[in-house]
Amino acid sequence: MNKPFATRIAAMNAMYKLPAKNNPTLPADTAERLAKFKATLLDEVYEIDEIVALANNGGTPADVAVAIADVLGDIIVYCRSEALKYGLPLEEVLDVIMDSNESKLGADGKPIYDANGKFLKGPHYWKPEPKIKALLESRGIDAAT
Repeated sequence: MNKPFATRIAAMNAMYKLPAKNNPTLPADTAERLAKFKATLLDEVYEIDEIVALANNGGTPADVAVAIADVLGDIIVYCRSEALKYGLPLEEVLDVIMDSNESKLGADGKPIYDANGKFLKGPHYWKPEPKIKALLESRGIDAAT
């Protein structure tokens, strides 16, 4: 039986002696941590250029698909681990964000897209931040030292 993803991330953070908080926590070095996290994510994002080159230069469909899966998986693992470091209930936050995304439909109930395929906001759209704030406040936000 596979363990839930969040449980595996918690075990990984423990194994590598990375922080893991139970409640939303902002450590004193939040800005420094975020800068390092951004650098890590950018390293992963730049790997996409290698995948584009592979796709453009005759990489097999399987090789391209594996590379895409790997980069997306790495980004998700980094993000979930980072959320745990701050004690953020990421799955619940994602539920709020998905509910907000679903509120973007047009008045006719159909999706509205921009030229890149991104969903545009319809008339019933609501911002997720107030609900995310309420969620985090209900968990108690600590300012660690």
